[in-house]
Amino acid sequence: MPKILIVDDNKQITSVLQEYAKRDGYSTIIAFDGEDAISKFKSEKPDILLLDVMMPKKDGFQVCREIRQTSNVPIIMITARGEDFEKIMGLEIGADDYIVKPFSAGEVMARIRAIMRRITREEKSLQLIEIENLIINLDDYNIFIDGEPVSLTKKEIEILWTLVNDKNKVFSRENLLNSVWGYDYFGDNRTVDSHIKRLRSKLDKYSHDLWQIKTIWGVGYKFEVLK
Repeated sequence: MPKILIVDDNKQITSVLQEYAKRDGYSTIIAFDGEDAISKFKSEKPDILLLDVMMPKKDGFQVCREIRQTSNVPIIMITARGEDFEKIMGLEIGADDYIVKPFSAGEVMARIRAIMRRITREEKSLQLIEIENLIINLDDYNIFIDGEPVSLTKKEIEILWTLVNDKNKVFSRENLLNSVWGYDYFGDNRTVDSHIKRLRSKLDKYSHDLWQIKTIWGVGYKFEVLK
C-alpha cells in the first residue's frame, strides 16, 4: 500500500485529506509542523508528500529544500495565497506541483493520481539517454555535460528528459503539461514557459554547440540536434 505524508498545522484539513487518501488506497502519515514532517519523512519513507507552506518551526519551503537534498519523492505544496512568487519558489526548489487554498479534496487526489501515473510511466521507460556531450540519468536524476554535473531541479530534468527522449519532435505546451505534470494538472501554459526559460539559462552555462532547445513559434518546443 503506498504511503502519503500529509503535513499541515490545520487538523481539520489533515483529517479531510486523510479520509480521502484512505479511500484512494493510501496509508497515511500526519505531521503538524515542519520539524515533525522531516522526522516522519525519514522514518516512514512515504511515496508522496502533501506539504503546507505556512507551518510552525519550519515552513514548507525549508522542509522541501531539506528533503530534496536526499530524495526525489513527489511533493505537492499547499499555499494559502495564490501569489506567483510562492508558486515559482516552490517549483524552483523542487516541488512537483502546488495547490492554492481553499481547495477540494477531490482535486488534491486528482493531482496525486496524475503524479503517480507519471512516475509509473517513467519507471517503465529507459532511464539513461546519451546524446553528443549530454547524459541524462533518471535513475539518480543526474545530468552531465562534457562529464561535468549540471544542477537542475527535478521538474527541469523531467522536461529535458521528455524533449530529448523524442528529439526533433515538436512538443506543444499542452503536450509538456500532460507529459511532465500529468493529465489532471490544473495549471496553465505559463508554467511551461517559465520552466523552459530557467532550464535554458542553466544549460547555457555549458558548451552545447551540437544541440539546443528550440522554440517553434506559435507551437511549442523541441530538442534539436545540430548536425
